[in-house]
Order: sequence, then C-alpha cells, then structure tokens
Amino acid sequence: MSTNQLKGGVALSYVIIFLTNAIGLVITPFIIRSLGQAEYGLYTMIGALVGYMTVLDFGLNKTIVRFVAKYRAEKDKVGEENFLAHGFIMYGLISLVVIIGGLSIYFNLDSLYSETLTTIELKKAKIMFLILVFNLAVSLPGGAFKGICSGYEEFILPRIVNITRYIVRSAMVVGLLILGGDAVGIVILDTCMNLLIIAVNATIVFKKLKVRIHLHQFQRPLLRLISGYSIWIFVFAIVHQMRWQFGQLILGLTFSTSVVAIYAVGVTVGNYYGAFSSAIESVFLPRAMQMVTAKATSTELTNMFIRISRIILLVLLYIFGGFILVGKEFVHYWAGADFDEAYLYVVVMMLGLTLILSQGFANNILEARNKLKFRGVLLLVLTICGAVLGAFLAKEYKGLGMIVGTVIFMLLERVIMTWYYQKKIDLQMFRYYKEIAPLFVLSFLIILSTNYFSKFVDEFSIKYLIIKAVTYSLIYVSLFWFILTKSEKELVNEIVNKIKRVFVKK
Repeated sequence: MSTNQLKGGVALSYVIIFLTNAIGLVITPFIIRSLGQAEYGLYTMIGALVGYMTVLDFGLNKTIVRFVAKYRAEKDKVGEENFLAHGFIMYGLISLVVIIGGLSIYFNLDSLYSETLTTIELKKAKIMFLILVFNLAVSLPGGAFKGICSGYEEFILPRIVNITRYIVRSAMVVGLLILGGDAVGIVILDTCMNLLIIAVNATIVFKKLKVRIHLHQFQRPLLRLISGYSIWIFVFAIVHQMRWQFGQLILGLTFSTSVVAIYAVGVTVGNYYGAFSSAIESVFLPRAMQMVTAKATSTELTNMFIRISRIILLVLLYIFGGFILVGKEFVHYWAGADFDEAYLYVVVMMLGLTLILSQGFANNILEARNKLKFRGVLLLVLTICGAVLGAFLAKEYKGLGMIVGTVIFMLLERVIMTWYYQKKIDLQMFRYYKEIAPLFVLSFLIILSTNYFSKFVDEFSIKYLIIKAVTYSLIYVSLFWFILTKSEKELVNEIVNKIKRVFVKK
C-alpha cells in the first residue's frame, strides 16, 4: 500500500467528516426556511421512503472492496475480472428489483397518502419518488466503482471527488433555492450530481487503474460466497434504515408533513451527535484486527476497550450536557420556532446513542472474530420491536413517541450485548463499567448544576446562549481534568501541542 495514499486517504476522510457536518449544520436551516416546514417534511418523507430501498445494496459495495483486495494480493487478474462481472450481474438484478418495487409503490402513493397530503403535495411526492427511484437504480451499481478504487488502495482521488461534489452540490442547492427552486428541483439536482460522480469514478477505474470487467466463467458458488459475506452487512443496513427512517414513514401516513418535518430535524441533529464519535472511533478501527490477530489477552482487549470508550465519552458527554443546557435555544435559532419540539426528540435520541457510540470497539472485536451473527439477529429483532412500539406511541405522542419506542429497545440491546461481550469475547464488562462510571456521574452533576443556575437567566437570546455554552465548557473542562488518567492527559497535551505548532508555523 502506498503510504501517501493511506495518509492522504485518512486526512481527506477527516476533511469529509468535517465538511458534511459543518456545511450540513449551515445549509439545513436554509433549506428548511426556503422550502417551508410542510414541503421540507414532504422532501424528507419521500427521501425516507426511497431510502428503504438502498438496503438492496446487500452490502455488495463492501464485499467488492474485500474481494478486489484479495484478488490483487493473489495477483489473480482473471479471478478479479470474473468476480467483478458476477458483482455487476447481481447489481443489475438489484436495479431491476428497485425499479419494479419502486413502480409498485408509485402506483399506490395516492391510496397511502390520500388522508395526509394535499393534491399539490401528492403530485410533487410522485414526481420526487420517480426521480429518486431512477437515481437509486443507477447509484447502486454506480457505487461499485468507488468500492473498486478502495480495493485498489486508490483513496485520494475518489475522496477529492467526493469533497468537490459536496461543496458544489451545497452551493448549487443554495443558488437553486435563492432562485425560487423547490424540493423537486433539489431532487433533480442531486440525481444529476450522482450521475456525474459515477461517470468520474468509472473513468478513474477504467482509465487510471486499468480495471477490466469480464465474465470468464459463470460460477454459482461465487455468487453464494458473495452473498454469504454481505448478508450481515445487509442486516446492519436494514437496522440503520428502520431505526430512524421508519418514523418518517409512519408519521407521514398518520399526520401532516409538518409533524414529519419536526421529527426529521430531531433525527438530523441526533445524527450529527453520532458523527463526532465516528471521527474518533475510526482511528482505532485497525487496532481491533491487529490485537485479535496477535491473540491479545482478555485484559489487554479490555484495557484498550476502556481507553477508547473513555476518550469517546469525554466528547459525547460534553456535547450531551451542552445540548441539554442550550439545545432548546440552538434548535429555535437553527431550525426556527416551529421546530422547538425537536429539542426533546434529540435529547432522548442522544440518551439512546451514547452507550452504543462509545462501545464501538467491542463491535470491532466481534467483526475481527467473525461473530457478527448474534448481534445482527438481535439488532434486527429489537429494532422491529422498537418500530412497532414507536408506531403505537406515535398515535398519542407523535414524533416523540416514535423516538421513545426506538430508544427503549436500543437500551435493551446494550444490556444484552453487555452479557454477550462478557461471555463470548471475554471482555471484563464489570471492570469496564466501573472505570467509565465516574465520567457519567461527574457529567450528571455538571448538567444538574449548570441547568439550575441557568434558570436565573430567563432571557432567550443568542447572546445568553453563547454565555451559557462558554460557562458550561469551562466548568466541564476544569472538573473533568481531575478524573482523567495519565494517558488521557498526555493525549490532551499532545493535541494542544499540535494545534500550537500549526499556529506557530502560520
């Protein structure tokens, strides 16, 4: 592997994480205000409906990365060409299923949403749905080119393309809305951008990497091998879609698009919360593989698990506490007064996500030991149960009921997985919780105290939002410094010194 490709790929991955979150935070409220609450709700609802069909990728993209890397390591060019041909045959069948399934839903949109959508909204919904189905039918096989690039360890160019696409797309969305465009216009723009990016990635694959796709011999066993590897990736994709997108579908069938819009804003902000942990966790992903391969002891794995979880929790608990303190004002000024209700949605969502996001290293160990089946089945069953409970609660509590139902079963999943981590991969979970508990206790005390004193500041303004956020940050950093371990303090000092060197150079 080229060192430059690896380092450049990692660096650009962080640029992508920063851009998607920073630009998303800026552009989302602009889209909401430009479209209006009702049309934004319609836009997210139809996007969620089509989004369910994205799971029909069946994890093929990640499978392509793995097998292309394998054939390259074996210098088996014929095997690689034959595998890619089989992969695109499967993608062709998937695209056909997407089109047939999409058309069957399209012809039933009138009956599905006749009670909740106006005639104009229904007309727009049908146009957007058709465009998005076409987009998906092309994007699923088109995504294989990005997977091929990763399998060839070509990281820099595809990521530069992705960054360029995000910046250009964001600028064009702003321009479109300023000129009076609507949700249909955004969907058309996104489809055109996707087609362009697929063409660019295909050019990289065929022209730069000189990849050939050729069916030398049709092999049923190869199709079974591809399916067997991708099935659990497929299950996790279903879970991700059901966990947060299902609510938009249920609410859209029962309530107005305004209710869907509030729910969508809550989920959007909650997903930004998850992005902060992924940026940290991704640094440690290869470590799980290395430690399992080297037959690390239970104590060594638990030590690493605790270390990574504490680092992630330091960030998550800071954000969680800060959002409880100033989140109401943030949502009010960020999305608008009509979306104030979303504040509570985000708090409940963060509550469910915190433990899951901080325990990602344990799931990496499961993957390294090829023990994904239990968690895959458990997640699927509990997510379905959460969706059913959420749908029941939504009748009375709308979006909040939907999220509460989901979060209850997310917390139950953590209880069961704690037992599984202890019994099946020998992690010392009692010691784990004992060492992370002080972080939760101190964070809870800071939240209680800062919220108590914030009651004396009744004025609802951006100025006081900033004052409360800064005060909270100073208290959090000052108190948490005293319970950091030696290695955590060294890590903080290292980060601070790196930042200082950057400014000194400038």
